Amino acid sequence: MLKIIALLVALCACLPALAQTGEKPVTLIETPAHPWQAPAHKMMLDATRAGARIVAVGEHGIVLLSDDDGQSFRQAVKVPVGSTLTAVTFSDARHGWAAGHWGAIIATQDGGETWKLQRVDTSTDQPIFSIDFLNARDGFAVGLWSLLLVTHDGGNTWTRVAVPKPAGGSRADRNLYRIFTDRSNTIYVAAEQGSVLRSRDGGISWKWLETGGKGSLWAGAAAPDGRIFVGGLLGNVYGSADAGESWLRVDSHASGSITDLVATRDGVVGVGLDGFVLDARSGEPAFAASQRTDRAALTAVVINGKGMPVLFSKDGVVGR
Repeated sequence: MLKIIALLVALCACLPALAQTGEKPVTLIETPAHPWQAPAHKMMLDATRAGARIVAVGEHGIVLLSDDDGQSFRQAVKVPVGSTLTAVTFSDARHGWAAGHWGAIIATQDGGETWKLQRVDTSTDQPIFSIDFLNARDGFAVGLWSLLLVTHDGGNTWTRVAVPKPAGGSRADRNLYRIFTDRSNTIYVAAEQGSVLRSRDGGISWKWLETGGKGSLWAGAAAPDGRIFVGGLLGNVYGSADAGESWLRVDSHASGSITDLVATRDGVVGVGLDGFVLDARSGEPAFAASQRTDRAALTAVVINGKGMPVLFSKDGVVGR
């Protein structure tokens, strides 16, 4: 059985084998997140903004909060799960959701200080890899084996939705890695085998889009200029200027697999394994890439209130 650390170092916590980590349901149900002495040095897997606050999540159910644009972090007061959290999103400064192993979804109404359990499935460890909300009521979560969950009441109830079989696909259970929306609230899900799932009607119907690539896509973002970017294995990035109807390979100038992409005020920033940091400005045909000297296994990036990226890795917060 593969260990979660080995998976994250090799493939950034986004592979099918991630489900098999050895964590037990009792860990999730009976043990809340432990108050660690140095939580900012633990493995972090996703981050977002809650108003001016930065919120990041990771191993052991850790939720980190920063109110000074990422200069310092503290651990959330109350988190009901001690298992790995892989995704986090906020609809406004106070209302947020995080998700992870055992299909767990937790919610907060106070900007991430305290959290309550909304969903869990201990029958099988089918982890959620990404979660996103269109507003305070309508949300979506995606994960292993085509797991797609929908809520229309702020997460009080979650319903599983069947994912259509890809045209000519060898199997229907493609893993769904990253969900995001564009400025028109079109929903995209970066998936495996170079594919993207799209909904233009608020999640009522879904269509598979093929980028032309074959590797897993772990990240995605909608740029301010209307372009859509997805990226993943071995530094591959694909872009679309027509809501996913057609795709072109974009030079990322990175050889490390891309683990996160986020929109900025004037483009898209991304991070990846081997310490790669990517940047694409509006209208530019390719990304510029730099590599950190520490070659950190970067897992997430968030843009702070000053417009600067704050980086996270398998070893915790690594700064800018």
